[in-house]
Amino acid sequence: MTVRIRNGVPAAVLAGAGACVPSKTVTNADFSTRLDTSPEWITSRTGIEERRVVSAGESTVDLAVEAGQRALKSAGVAAVDAVVLATTSPDRICPAGAPEVAHRLDLGVVPAFDLTSACSGFLFGLGTCQGLIASGIAESVLLIGAEAFSTLVDPEDRGTAVIFGDGAGAVVLRAGTADEPGAIGPVSLGTDGSLADLLYIPSGGSRQRSASGLGRELDTSSWYLQMAGRSLFQHAVARMTEASRSALELAGWPVSTVDLFVGHQANLRILTAVAKRLAVPEERLFVNIDRVGNTLAASIPLALTAAASQGELHSGDRVLLSAFGAGLSWGGTTVVWPDLRVEAPL
Repeated sequence: MTVRIRNGVPAAVLAGAGACVPSKTVTNADFSTRLDTSPEWITSRTGIEERRVVSAGESTVDLAVEAGQRALKSAGVAAVDAVVLATTSPDRICPAGAPEVAHRLDLGVVPAFDLTSACSGFLFGLGTCQGLIASGIAESVLLIGAEAFSTLVDPEDRGTAVIFGDGAGAVVLRAGTADEPGAIGPVSLGTDGSLADLLYIPSGGSRQRSASGLGRELDTSSWYLQMAGRSLFQHAVARMTEASRSALELAGWPVSTVDLFVGHQANLRILTAVAKRLAVPEERLFVNIDRVGNTLAASIPLALTAAASQGELHSGDRVLLSAFGAGLSWGGTTVVWPDLRVEAPL
């Protein structure tokens, strides 16, 4: 599916960005003291050296509120017409976290809802916000990708525990024109539900509850993420490449004109493989997975904020975005980076 901006229809324009990560740092050396692994093993297979994780009592909504505040400050606004929270680690199954985020940001009774597309959540959120703005439902939207996903992985499983980190990234989108800096390009999205079991958490939903019966003792291993890593690697490379090419074609951008490729920070080997297939030079591939790990829906806005604050992303730069995650789901889009004042998330 592709969201196209037609002549005369308002475009979603990036007006502000912000991000945050928890204060607690977990290094590869911390894992090696209790798991059958070494810092070198983790880095060689993932590209990760450390990640931030929530402390006791800290939640996805807490991170979303902080990132949202910084995005609103970056945009120089105190109000928006809607809030969209992309997350796969909500504070509760019910209700959604976005209304609480809106309340804590003092945004009033604006429409606010959650969106779940795992690591592709921010891209699906951009497409959703485009629709809200193009339809006239909202003239401005706060889009947040936030995760406390470290709470959903088995701390004793070296195959998943070492990969994921927590954090949040947010952007303010406003109505504008498709030819101005910051306008989000056509968004290319896709899913394949036949492969849903390659990455999933068995417990917590209606299927597990109806099968086991309420009140029965559960196998605690079903509380945590189950992942078929090798198959996911192959699908991630193929689908992120496909989504990137589609987004570039729809935007009319030759890959040679891309100044920075910001892909979902899932695995360094995936990022480099996709960049190689696209013929994006290594110096135009942004990487921050070494410091934050895989933060799912927060990954791309965290990376964008980091790149801008570190001077690796400048006003006028052409940026290609691409992501892949559970569902299976994937997406890609483009944006010409606007002149924004962004604080460093780390």
